[in-house]
Amino acid sequence: MATMTADEIRSIEERYPQVFQRPLYKRFAPLFLFVGILLYLIYALWFFSLPQVLRESRWERLPLFLSQWVSYDLQPEFRLDQPEITPKYPRFSALGENPNPDWVIKNAEGTFSVLIDGPGKSVTFDKSKATIVANGETVPVSLTDGKPVISGPVPDWITAHDDEVVAKMGFAGEVRVTVDRVKVRKRFLGWANFVFDTRSPFFGKSAGEVVSLIVSGPELKPGTSNLALAGDNIWNNAQWQHGDVWTKLLQTIVMAFLGTLLGGIVAFPLAFFAARNITPNGLLSQVLKRFFDFMRSVDMLIWALFFTRAFGPGPLAGSAAIFFTEIGTLGKTYSESLENIDDKPREGIKSTGANGLLVQRYGVMPEVIPVFISQTLYQWESNTRGATIIGAVGAGGIGLKLWEAMRTNSNWANVFYMVLLTLAVVFIFDNISNFLRRRLSRTIHDYNRIQAEQG
Repeated sequence: MATMTADEIRSIEERYPQVFQRPLYKRFAPLFLFVGILLYLIYALWFFSLPQVLRESRWERLPLFLSQWVSYDLQPEFRLDQPEITPKYPRFSALGENPNPDWVIKNAEGTFSVLIDGPGKSVTFDKSKATIVANGETVPVSLTDGKPVISGPVPDWITAHDDEVVAKMGFAGEVRVTVDRVKVRKRFLGWANFVFDTRSPFFGKSAGEVVSLIVSGPELKPGTSNLALAGDNIWNNAQWQHGDVWTKLLQTIVMAFLGTLLGGIVAFPLAFFAARNITPNGLLSQVLKRFFDFMRSVDMLIWALFFTRAFGPGPLAGSAAIFFTEIGTLGKTYSESLENIDDKPREGIKSTGANGLLVQRYGVMPEVIPVFISQTLYQWESNTRGATIIGAVGAGGIGLKLWEAMRTNSNWANVFYMVLLTLAVVFIFDNISNFLRRRLSRTIHDYNRIQAEQG
């Protein structure tokens, strides 16, 4: 194999300096990039105090928090300092008025038994003692010494305080025992009274009974059919507020559609004046592009806060926020699409002596309109999600309803219900948008193929 001389090597290095004589920053660019990313991650760990946050987080609350999304609890309380022990339920209990659940049992000897999760997890008590059963263990608690006293060893699922004994039974619930009361929290999987609330005459009836009443039963409300009454009770369910939630969801959809549509209508003509290859005035092009940058740089959430202050809370503020944001976003994307068109069709129309308007109509529009529609559909899909967020600051829609439910910090099942509705709407509109864009792409492909065959 022939070897190269020093002169030949030097000649090759001189001919290809970009390979053999690269600047220092190019040779070590990957190393610099890796070190920069590593330093940034270290800075982020320090800035956000992530180790401390992770260490101090109450991870044990996570299962309870998640369970509240898909379940509900009932909390009967039994006063032991009254002449007679009777269960007392919260004012707006899911059991309705005069509850008598089968898991609260008054025994013949005067004691009460509450089945937390069947007989395997329960509490039985009177004014002098309580017996807690769970995890195959039975724990007696004496109430005669002025404070609850556990006889025998204390299992790890029971916490004994000076004045209270707390028995945690996992997802099923918990029991709290003091000398003057027993409080039970029993958890059920599902959403309580999702269809009919406690005020409805259909409350507590099985699905078969409801169907029978609607089809052939006597009128429960004179002058109103049972079908109309059932529909009204579902729509005006006081606990789940289906009517208000679905109305707000429709507001969100309308806000996204209206804001995107108006933004596209305004951005469409402005984009032609902003495109360098369309408008002869360079100053006008730069002014409009900076205008688009300004409209985009102010986030939709900031516009929503501004218009909420101007118009008050409601969908008008949300539609205006989306409209202003889309002027900037669609204006920029439209103008960039115009600047990337093929100039040959336009030049061909010009050669026929057509005026400027006809040149744009027949030389530019056929090429860019499909792109404009595709971009607008994508923004419409994105704004359907964004409309939910801006609703949380008062700009109307389901976002406002969602924020109101979250602020209570106790109505997480309703929050999850609205989150599921929002996800369903986003999923549906995402698929509609994708379908329309695919059809549009196929139409453009067929059009180009026919044009090529005719040419």
